Amino acid sequence: MDEADRNAASDREPSAAPDDSDDESAVVTETDATAPDDRIPDPPLGTAVVTVASNRSLATDEAGEAVVTALEDAGHELVTREHVSPEHDRVQSIVLRVIERDDVDVVVTAGATSVEPDDVVIEAVEPLLDKELTAFRDLFTSLAYEEVGTRVVASRTLAGVSEGKPVFCLPGNADAARLGTESIILPEARNLVALAAPADEDGDESEGEDEDGDEDEDEGERAAEDETDGTAETDDSSR
Repeated sequence: MDEADRNAASDREPSAAPDDSDDESAVVTETDATAPDDRIPDPPLGTAVVTVASNRSLATDEAGEAVVTALEDAGHELVTREHVSPEHDRVQSIVLRVIERDDVDVVVTAGATSVEPDDVVIEAVEPLLDKELTAFRDLFTSLAYEEVGTRVVASRTLAGVSEGKPVFCLPGNADAARLGTESIILPEARNLVALAAPADEDGDESEGEDEDGDEDEDEGERAAEDETDGTAETDDSSR
């Protein structure tokens, strides 16, 4: 086949349609990348951290610092940080005081939870709880066992809800406090706050008012029906 024949054959071959798929995917990708995120971030939780110890202060409190760091790194607000000696009534008073603060959503204590004579936090805080979160103890023990083995038997923890607010009692060891905060408290804190929040009393009252209004309306409708039925009977008898 000479050059003229080859040119003629190429003229007869249909030209391939342009592939726009790459351009379309590029446009979609660019749109996705530039699309604004309309989700509103959750507001930070107000947290209170109470260190219970006689052999350290706030300045040397590694366990409390570990808890605070984890909470703040997660975007939550440290409302107050307390230090109290391991005295039963004193611990109970301080913890109750922070629970009752309107700007506190979650309370975490660190220290005095083991089996030494002055480890009184569990005994002081437990009476303040309306409901206990028993799974917290089991979960912490399981996670801590992977870290320290059978030494975990000397670690006691407590968690529950008081006045609609989650309360957690962690050991005074920095690693244990960090473990409990990062692995259990932070993943569940916001959900627990939402679940334990007291019912809106105003909403309940308005709902009750609506129900009363509905009952009054139903009674009015029944009275009107009875009156209509009575009129019909009278009309029938007149005939």
